[in-house]
Amino acid sequence: MSQVLALVGPTGVGKTDLGIALAERYGAEIINADSRQVYRRLEIGSAKPTPAQRARVPHHLIDVVEPDARFDCARYRELARAAMADIARRGRHGLVVGGTGLYVKVLLRGVFAGPERDAALRQRLLRLEADAAGSLHHQLQTVDPAAAARLHAHDHLRLIRALEVFELTGRPISAWQAEHAFQPEIDARLIGLTLPRAELYARIEARCTAMIRQGLIEEVQGLYAAGLDPELPALRSPGYREIGEYLRGRCDLPTAMARMAQATRRLAKRQLTWFRAEPHVVWCAPDLDALTSLVEELWGKS
Repeated sequence: MSQVLALVGPTGVGKTDLGIALAERYGAEIINADSRQVYRRLEIGSAKPTPAQRARVPHHLIDVVEPDARFDCARYRELARAAMADIARRGRHGLVVGGTGLYVKVLLRGVFAGPERDAALRQRLLRLEADAAGSLHHQLQTVDPAAAARLHAHDHLRLIRALEVFELTGRPISAWQAEHAFQPEIDARLIGLTLPRAELYARIEARCTAMIRQGLIEEVQGLYAAGLDPELPALRSPGYREIGEYLRGRCDLPTAMARMAQATRRLAKRQLTWFRAEPHVVWCAPDLDALTSLVEELWGKS
């Protein structure tokens, strides 16, 4: 298998367009590493590559499951590793593109499996959150501050898993993960895209406005009309959550759009924090010429 390139960084920085440009230039195929783009029917709010973009370059790990299906990082790793092997067998390069740091990490370095899920414990934790919003994050801050610092208060899926691991093993999930150490299993180069904060935030603001014009409200309406629960993790992510609140009469549209932009900025900040903690990321401006010079070190001239 040739060395894998991963193009990472915060939402809105330009990974999709640059990833496609690189894949076209070097004969690569893209492996998605965005945790929302694995879901079918989440198109606009997930900033999924358009059908025209996907026609230019083969994409893998997009539209894998329905929004109400269970999908975790272990399943992601299984499917992504299979895609990488298939790409390599055909003599092409694998280009991982996305901003979900955990997906990139488990793909390249393995995964801490942990104890089996406990349905009764999970239901109890869900009831606690329903009774007092934010209680999951507050509880995790008490027992595992390191994990709590990495997770958003609305990321109920991962908060519950972290609390579940602590209750079932008596040790924080962060301690288990550190012990596991995530030793590299794949030869990979990580390139992180970065912009000055003001420029990144301006891009995020423009993207949120564009999503409304492109039909995000109608997309969320359609998901609700199909019977999907607004409390599903996929529908509580930035954009889907705030527009859902507007559709359910909990705020007006300008308020929803302001909250959407704020939630997306916070997501970008968390993504930057994650990838800046990775010691082997090479940082680069989102410029095709600058990227090409880095990629040539890895894959040679196009």
